[in-house]
Amino acid sequence: MDASRAARILDLARSRGADFAELFVEETRFSSLALRDRKIESASAGTEFGIGARMIFGSQVLYGHTSREDEESLARLVEDLAAARPRSGAHLDLGAPIRGKAGYGADLAGVAHPHDAALDGRLDAVRLADQTARAVSPKVAQVSATVLHRHSRIAIFNSEGLDVADERVWSRMTVAVVAEDGGRRQTGSESPGQRRGLEFLTDLDVRKLSTLAADRAVRMLSASPAPAGEMPVLIGNGFGGVIFHEACGHPLETEALRRKATPFAGRIGEAIAQPCLTAIDDGTIPGAWGSIAVDDEGSPAQRTVLIENGVLRTFLSDRVGAAECGVPRSGSARRENYRYAPVARMRNTFIAAGDSAVEEMLASMGDGLWAVRMGGGSVNPATGEFNFAVEEGYLVRGGKVTEPVRGATLTGKGHEILPRIRMVGSDLEFAPGTCGASSGLVPVCVGQPSILVDPILVGGKA
Repeated sequence: MDASRAARILDLARSRGADFAELFVEETRFSSLALRDRKIESASAGTEFGIGARMIFGSQVLYGHTSREDEESLARLVEDLAAARPRSGAHLDLGAPIRGKAGYGADLAGVAHPHDAALDGRLDAVRLADQTARAVSPKVAQVSATVLHRHSRIAIFNSEGLDVADERVWSRMTVAVVAEDGGRRQTGSESPGQRRGLEFLTDLDVRKLSTLAADRAVRMLSASPAPAGEMPVLIGNGFGGVIFHEACGHPLETEALRRKATPFAGRIGEAIAQPCLTAIDDGTIPGAWGSIAVDDEGSPAQRTVLIENGVLRTFLSDRVGAAECGVPRSGSARRENYRYAPVARMRNTFIAAGDSAVEEMLASMGDGLWAVRMGGGSVNPATGEFNFAVEEGYLVRGGKVTEPVRGATLTGKGHEILPRIRMVGSDLEFAPGTCGASSGLVPVCVGQPSILVDPILVGGKA
């Protein structure tokens, strides 16, 4: 969008009484290619464009959007929002302005975009994934492989003089395998992703990826039903961090704090975990799936220490959340696209590496469960209650790993589990995902080293 046109629209918004106004302009090109049962199931591509307008009156935030960029349509959108303004409301101090003109996306030099290339590389990748997984065992019954790509160009203007442009690229491949034997079915999956273009596929070891997924599915076919009850659990690295993300990360966003829907309210400076635990949300990790150059309000990305040596330090915030909750801005305002107003969201959220070896943690736990790979689950953001499936798990007896078990689930409340993490490993890994909340679906990374929780409630066969 032309900066002078944006300035006129923002001036109109201020003339209608807004304390603050913002325009978010976005054009996104996306594509996906999916193979299932040796056949290409779908191939799609598209482009989406739109503009979101946000106006703040006192403490009230109004938001609207349009797919038209002509000045008349934008002025009408602003007038409609102004007509819905509240008659009264407490003033909200939004803090220091985010000003300046900047362009980001410089790291995209040499990025290969799917809309500039043939399908060959993606076709080769999904077919190789299928062939490799099936070669692992005749028990592999089904293979799905998908390649996704997204390329966005955004611009953010606000009434404080901000004029920021950014370019964002994501690529991801998912391989999911189903193994069958005697009526029993088990699944295995791998789903890496990065802030890169098609060169991500060039560097990806598709054979290793597919073999890992297939091996896990086949191996778990021989597993016995998991026992139930409270016990020590060693939660594996990487995607194991999904429990912290869901049960503790969301309650550490100012959206939860504003709604009084977090058990961590009023606890900054207090110990909420053991000293071995430090938790970080970092938007600056190069190439990581959840990284950003600027957030969706135009604030530069930051590294935010949420919990330091067991002590709660801060919350993740957007401008409105920071103002209402009295915490510093963390550059965490995010949205799925122009249809959503930005709110505080996670980026790359992880438990920092400790100094314990996996073997040491196993030896110290006595009898329990080693949850090597976590699967999906659910969480109540207001209470932190969670329930997550274990995709790959093993019984531990006397500190020794024994047989594989299936059907295990981990259940608890995030704020109650944190103090029970008594050992943190040195094997930190990250895993990409997609997080849904009030501002839509956004790419995030979860991560952690292996962690020993003692105890945690395991659901399984009593």
